[in-house]
Amino acid sequence: MDFTQKIYRELLVTLKSAGYTFQTFEDLVRHPNEKVIVLRHDVDKLPQNAVDLAKIEQSLGLQASYYYRIVKESNVPKLIEEVRKLGHEIGYHYEDLTLAKGDKKKALGMWEKNLEYFRSFYPVTTACMHGSPMSKWDNRLIWEDYNYKDYGIIAEPYFDIDYNEVFYITDTGRSWNSTGVSVRDKVDSGFDIDVNSTQHFISLAKENRLPNKIIINTHPQRWFDAGFGWFRELVLQNLKNQVKKFLVKK
Repeated sequence: MDFTQKIYRELLVTLKSAGYTFQTFEDLVRHPNEKVIVLRHDVDKLPQNAVDLAKIEQSLGLQASYYYRIVKESNVPKLIEEVRKLGHEIGYHYEDLTLAKGDKKKALGMWEKNLEYFRSFYPVTTACMHGSPMSKWDNRLIWEDYNYKDYGIIAEPYFDIDYNEVFYITDTGRSWNSTGVSVRDKVDSGFDIDVNSTQHFISLAKENRLPNKIIINTHPQRWFDAGFGWFRELVLQNLKNQVKKFLVKK
């Protein structure tokens, strides 16, 4: 079985044994290590799963970056606070342009308010767009008219990382780097590395076949231990992938 919390822990243990250090995204931007992994989590929904992954990471002495949406599916204050107390970075997973239905001025006002809200949990210095795959608005386009750095945001992973130097891998679509079902969660990469499963990912790490700098983007709602939640996510994601394939081809 793939995308279980058990195999996630095994992946982290293997990467740690392979000599990687782990930094939050904000630490990578400020003072990057030579051989380093950023664990980036986009908490789209099921924030209790984010707490579960955060506990696994903390038990291994690792820090990660958790990006929360403002909507209720993601934004549960007591669970955000729990992740913060485990020592992880909190960031804003913004979708203001979608929520404002394309009105950039309105979206900026929402951005300012929502960023201030998340700063009540953590001194947020990084933000990351939510892909909003069913929306016609790309949330990044707000920055055609404004600048997130005016708000104390030092980096946004879709704008401020050279992916010719950093290998980006995401579980979007419940597979690794499956561009056919990724509407916006993709980057121009200088790496051509196929990862067929998490177990294959583990094998590549053991064989020292991975680059020195990696950002792993996971969505905690995909990661369950065996049971109803895991099976439900498998079925629902397969259905969503059919819609995403259509959107990608448009």
